[in-house]
Amino acid sequence: MEMKRFDSSEGNVWKYVFDFGDAVTEAVLYQYESFNKRTVLCVSVQSGCPVGCKFCGTGRQFIRNLTVEEIVTQVTSVLTDMNIEDVNSASERFQIMFMSMGEPILNIDNVLRAIKALHWKYGNAELLLSTMGPKNAEAFNKLIEASKYNTKIGLQFSVHEADEEKRNALIPFKNKLTLREIRDVALEWNRATGRKVYINYCVGSHNQSVKEMDRLKDLFSPAAFCATFSVICSADETVNNP
Repeated sequence: MEMKRFDSSEGNVWKYVFDFGDAVTEAVLYQYESFNKRTVLCVSVQSGCPVGCKFCGTGRQFIRNLTVEEIVTQVTSVLTDMNIEDVNSASERFQIMFMSMGEPILNIDNVLRAIKALHWKYGNAELLLSTMGPKNAEAFNKLIEASKYNTKIGLQFSVHEADEEKRNALIPFKNKLTLREIRDVALEWNRATGRKVYINYCVGSHNQSVKEMDRLKDLFSPAAFCATFSVICSADETVNNP
C-alpha cells in the first residue's frame, strides 16, 4: 500500500490518497480548533462509486468494494502520519465518517465489520454512516441490528433535494429509495435505536423555495431527524492530486 498526503492552504484539512495496487481511494482529515477539541476523519468504502451523483467526480468510475482491512487502514494510517496518538481519550469529539468515496450500503458487510473493529480500537469515536439510500432492505436490516447494540453508530441520508424529479436528476442511480421510503427506513432505525437520523440537503439557487423547505419539514419531522445543509464548493487546488 502506498500513501500520499496533500495539505490544504489553510492548514486544517489533509487529504490522503491510498494506492492498494488494483484500487485507489482517499480519506480526508479535518481539524476543528485543535485535534483535542474535535477530529473528523472521512474514509472511503469503495474505490470509485457506482452511484454517479452529478456533483461528485468519484462516480465517474467504479473499481471495487474495499475490504475491511483497507477501510480500517485508512484510519490507522492517517492518525499515525499526523502523530495523533491519544485520540481515543484526549479528543473531546472524534468522528469517523463513512462518506468519502463509495456508497456504504453497497458494501454493508465490510463496512459493519470495519465499524466493529474501529469501535474496539477507538471506543469514544462516533461512527457515522452516510448513504444516499439504495434499495436494499437486507442491508438496512443489518445496519439497524448493529446500531441497536453499538450506540456510537449514527446514520445520515444524503437527500439533497425535496423534489423527486430534481433528486433523480442529481442522483441518477435507479435502484434507490424515494424520499418517502428514506423517511420510513430512517424512522425504523430511529425507533430501534432511540437516536435521531441526520439528513443532508445540498443547497443551491434552484431548491430554496418555501414550498421545498415546507416539503422537507413535512417529510422529515424534527422529532426524529436533524438536518445539515451543504453547498457545493469549488475544490482547493492545494489538496488535489498532482
